[in-house]
This record gives sequence, C-alpha cells and structure tokens, in this order.
Amino acid sequence: MTQAQTLGALRRDPTYRSRGVKDEMRENLRGKLGRGEALFPGVLGYEETVVPKVVNAILSRHNLILLGLRGQAKSRLLRSLTTLLDDAVPAVAGCEIHDDPFRPLCRRCRDLLAERGEETPLTWLTREERYVEKLATPDVTIADVIGDVDPIRAARGGHDLASELTVHYGLLPRAHRGIFALNELPDLAGRIQVGLFNILQEGDVQIKGYPVRLPLDVCMVFTANPEDYTARGKIITPLKDRIGSEIRTHYPATIEQGVAITQQEAWTDRGPELRLPRWLREVAEGVAFAARRDKRIDKRSGVSQRLPISALEDAVSNAERRALRAHEGVVVPRISDLYASLPAVTGKLELEYEGELMGAESIGRELIRAAVGETFSVYLGAVDFRPAVAFFEGGGQLKLREEGPADEWLAELSRVPGLLGHLQPLGASPDDPTPLRAAAGEFVLEGLWAQKKIGRTDDRGFVAVERPAETDIDLERLERLRRMKKQVN
Repeated sequence: MTQAQTLGALRRDPTYRSRGVKDEMRENLRGKLGRGEALFPGVLGYEETVVPKVVNAILSRHNLILLGLRGQAKSRLLRSLTTLLDDAVPAVAGCEIHDDPFRPLCRRCRDLLAERGEETPLTWLTREERYVEKLATPDVTIADVIGDVDPIRAARGGHDLASELTVHYGLLPRAHRGIFALNELPDLAGRIQVGLFNILQEGDVQIKGYPVRLPLDVCMVFTANPEDYTARGKIITPLKDRIGSEIRTHYPATIEQGVAITQQEAWTDRGPELRLPRWLREVAEGVAFAARRDKRIDKRSGVSQRLPISALEDAVSNAERRALRAHEGVVVPRISDLYASLPAVTGKLELEYEGELMGAESIGRELIRAAVGETFSVYLGAVDFRPAVAFFEGGGQLKLREEGPADEWLAELSRVPGLLGHLQPLGASPDDPTPLRAAAGEFVLEGLWAQKKIGRTDDRGFVAVERPAETDIDLERLERLRRMKKQVN
C-alpha cells in the first residue's frame, strides 16, 4: 500500500489500524501458524523443544527470558522475533521514541500535533528499526536504560530543568513500539534491575526528576547464562517474578542437528575446488559432543556450538594451505587437519582440576580421537579390516607426513591390504580424486587407532598395538600382592 506521509492521510487509510506491539506479534504469529510458515528462520534444533514454548509466550503476550549456556543461539532467536513485526509502521517524524501518531507520549510530539494537526509529518519504521538490543554490563546506569535530565539540551533550548523537553531518553523508551532485548541479564546491577519493575508490571517507566510516567508499548526479552546467574551475579527475585515466561535453551540433541547448524554457520564456501566429506563434518561435530560428556570439562560453563564451527573452518584452511603448496586442484580436509585446528578448540574448553593437570591440548587430542572412533563405527563398523590390522601386527609400518601431498599418501596407503577397497561408504570410489581417497584412507587408519586395533606414534606413524609383555603383567601382579600384604600386616 502507499505509505501515508501525514497524519490526515493516515486517518483516511482504511487498511491501517494501530495495534500494541504484543498484539501485533501475536496476530502475525497466528497468521504464520495458520499458513504453515516456518518460524524463526536460521534457528535450528529447537523446532520441537524451545520454539513451541516461545510461541506460547508470544500468544500469551508475555515478556520472556531465554536461559541457557553459551553458544545456544539465544541472541539469534531474540533477533528472529522481528519477523513477527509488521513490515513497516508509522511514527511521528523526528520523534526519539517513535511515537504513535494517534497516541503520542513525548511532550515534543504532543506540541507538534497541537500545532500542525492533520499535517503532522510521519515517517515509517522498518522491523529492524524497532529492535533495540543492549548487552548488560556492571557499568550500565539507569540513565542508559531509562533516561535522565539532559542539562545541555536545557541550556541550548532555554528550557527549565523541570520541563519534559529536557528529557534524555534511555534505550528502553527508544524501543517504544518495538522489542527491547537485554542480553546477560544477571550482569546488570541489582539497582538497575529494580528500574525495570514498572515496565514489566504496570507497563510504564518513570524518568528521574520528572513527575511523568511514560506508558511504553514494548515487548521485553532477556537472555541469561546459568553460569553467570550463580557466579557473577543474579536476577533479583522480584524481577524474575515479573517476567512472564522462562524458557530453557539447549545444545543440539543429535549429531545430525549439530552438523546442520555448523554447516549453516561455518565459513566453508572456499570455491568449487573444496570437497568437504560428510564424515569429516560429523567428526568435527563429534568433538563438541565428546567434550560435553567429558568429566574433565566444566559442565556449568558448557561447550559452545562455536567450537565445531571454528574447528571446521580451521581444518578447511589447513587443507587449503596444503593444497596450494602441493599444487593440488582439489582441497579435501583430513583428520590430520582437525588435529591442526586445536587452537580453535582449546580456547573454548573450561577445564576442571583434573583437566587443568592434563592440559587443554592433550584433552583436545583425546576428544578428536573419541569423535573419530564414534564416526568410524557409524560408517565402517561392519567392515572387516582384519587384513589391514594383520599387516601392522606382522611388523608392517606406515608413515604419513602431515604436509605430504595426496599422491604420496595414497601410495603409502596402498601398501596396507584391504584398506583402499572399503572406502565406498565414505563416498570415495576408485574414480574419485586422489585427495578424497587419501583423506578417506587416513580416516580408516585413524578409526582403527581410535578403537585400539592398531597403534600410532606422535609423528603420525601407524604401527601395531603395543601389547604388555607377560613378564610385565606378572611383575605388576606381584607388586600389588606385596602392597596388600604390607597393609594386612
């Protein structure tokens, strides 16, 4: 429709009706549900868990808080709420708080409407202009959020300090007729949280020094991390009581969900020469899943979804660097490239005491090994690799240089009987490019090592598993018996 540019034209528009922001979001959400449209595009893995609860909160016209560990797409979900707003809504032109032309709140707009009447100029706000986001930090003041007296404005305009025209509006009034998002709510000082009581319960705010209340039309949404909630700060009880819905977020429930999220978020579009096997994506995702299970990693802190995203990007970059140096036309990341991506992994792990003793890099290597073993079982668990294992048990050895080109790797891998003939489940047939076959062959060896069927040295040499000698076992047993005898005596 043609957007009205004056108040009079807007009054004559039969298609426009003024609505509160929560009613607007509710009606638009009902329309999307009725048409079967996808809700919150780009937010994956929450379709059957978090999204229904968010939908219920919006249908109930609630303010809401998303409670979850880091890297669970809380901020993305809040920003996706703008899809429930109208494409554009009118506001009084030049108004700092986007006043509704039919119900102006600020003194300037009331004076303007009294002066210009039907000729009052309008502007139209997009969805993005109606979303205000603030990261809560301990230094945030009540003036930042609510507002305060602006003496400079008073001096320049010749106004008395008691005049409403000297108000400096904070972020919350500037979100009038839109969505106000406050991230990491527990980090907000308690006295500032008290300033949010009125808007959550009575729907208005009081600005310091002025005997006026602003009945703001705003949907308030928050995020909080349970770790921050208990360690660095807390949400004061009266504020919690005023938030309509508390919704828990979570990490991906399955490897498939995690792979889909990482595929969407990771920058792997490096050109047509890149071949990124599905099994490598699953190994990268499996590292995060293994980390979330590991007792040496702090469960309260969590393992962000950014870990597999960064690890995969680093692995692709390492493969890209190697391919450029070797003048290979196809770039295929290998498991060795995932080990090279440890700098993208270690910084995202908060370790317990035992983990600190071992070191983040050692734990990161163990996590990759565990992920390789699990993925290997999925793809190749039913394949008979006994001839390959027998090759190493018979004294055979194989060394793969980390920077070695694909041709060199494939020549080495071909020495192992029964290895290259079982790569079809990995999408690597004899007709596929050499780098893809080399990467798949290395994955097989890494999988056999992860399942302790063969051994591997620190310099990526594959050998037979070291079996403890019988004499060693006997000596250990005798030593235990001696210790037990001393304890009895």
